Amino acid sequence: MTLPDTITAIELDGFGGPDVLKPGRMAVPRPGAGELLIKVAAAGVNRPDVQQRLGQYNPPPGASPIPGLEVAGEVVALGDGASRFSVGDKVCALVAGGGYAEYCVAPEPQTLPVPDGLSMIEAAGVPETFFTVWTNVFDRGRLASGESLLIHGGSSGIGTTAIQLAKAFGSTVYVTVGNADKAAACLDLGADHAINYRDQDFVEEIKRLTDKRGVDVVLDMVGGDYVQRNLDVLAIEGRLVQIAWLGGSRVDADFMKLMIKRLTWTGSTLRPRTVEQKAEIARALESKVWPKLAQGSIKPVIHSTFPLEKAREAHELMESSDHIGKIILTTQA
Repeated sequence: MTLPDTITAIELDGFGGPDVLKPGRMAVPRPGAGELLIKVAAAGVNRPDVQQRLGQYNPPPGASPIPGLEVAGEVVALGDGASRFSVGDKVCALVAGGGYAEYCVAPEPQTLPVPDGLSMIEAAGVPETFFTVWTNVFDRGRLASGESLLIHGGSSGIGTTAIQLAKAFGSTVYVTVGNADKAAACLDLGADHAINYRDQDFVEEIKRLTDKRGVDVVLDMVGGDYVQRNLDVLAIEGRLVQIAWLGGSRVDADFMKLMIKRLTWTGSTLRPRTVEQKAEIARALESKVWPKLAQGSIKPVIHSTFPLEKAREAHELMESSDHIGKIILTTQA
C-alpha cells in the first residue's frame, strides 16, 4: 500500500478550551520496532484527552503529542519484529497518544483484533475504557462473582463498560447518575439500582439497599468530598478504586474507617504504564472479554460520532456531560 506523505491530525494550539483543538497537517508516522501503523477509521474521545488539552495530563516521554488514546482501523505497515498481525487486518488499539489522526502508530502487544460483529466505530470505543475497567475493577479492586460494585458516573464510557463487565462476571451493580434518562440507560445495561445523586444521598441509599452492609468495591472518578462518603459506603474489607479526581484531589476526611473496616484504597493511571504491563491487560481481555463482545452479550455504548475535523465539538459534548456512553471521531477511511 502506498502511504501518503502527510495526513490530517488534530493538534493543540496551546492549552485551554476546546477551541485549541485545530486540524493540521503532519508527516505520516512510521512504525518502530514491535509497532504497527494503523489507517484510522475511528478514534475514541476520553476524559484524559480533555485533561491533556487543559495542560493537566502530558503524554509520557516518547509518545505523540497528538491527543487520542484508542483507535480502530486497518493495519497498513509493520515495524521490525511485529509478527502477529498482517497488512490488511482490522484491529483496535490502546495508544499513548496520536489517535486523533488519519494514521496512528500502535505497539503490537496493545493491539487486538476487532471483535466479531463490531463495527469500526464500536471497536474504537473499546480499548481505553475496557483496559481501564479491567485493570482497576478486576485486578486492583479484585471484584469477584457474588460481590457488589458501586460505580460513580454510571452513564459515562467507563461507567457503561463497568456495568456490563461486572454483571457479566456475576456482581451486583449500583450506579450514581445525574438524571432520570441516565438512570434508565444504566438499568437497561444491567445495573441493579441507579441512584440520582442530585436528589438522593447515595450513602443512605446504599445502606438501605444493602441492609446497612455496604458494597465491596467502589469505582470513583470524582474524589473531593466523595472520598469520605466512599469510605462510609464500603463494607468490611471493601476496596475503593480511584481513577480520576474530577472533584479535586485534595481532601479533608476522617480516615479512621480505613482501619476500622480494614479497607483498601488504591488507584492507578493507564497511559504511563509500560508496553509489557498493557500487554498483560490485553491478554486478559482477549481471553475473558473478547468472546463476550463477539457473542454480543457485552457491547460498547456509542452516544455520537463526529468527523475528525470536529474534535472541538466532540470535546464540548464531553465536558457538558450530556452524553451516555462513548463519543467517537471518524475519518473518511
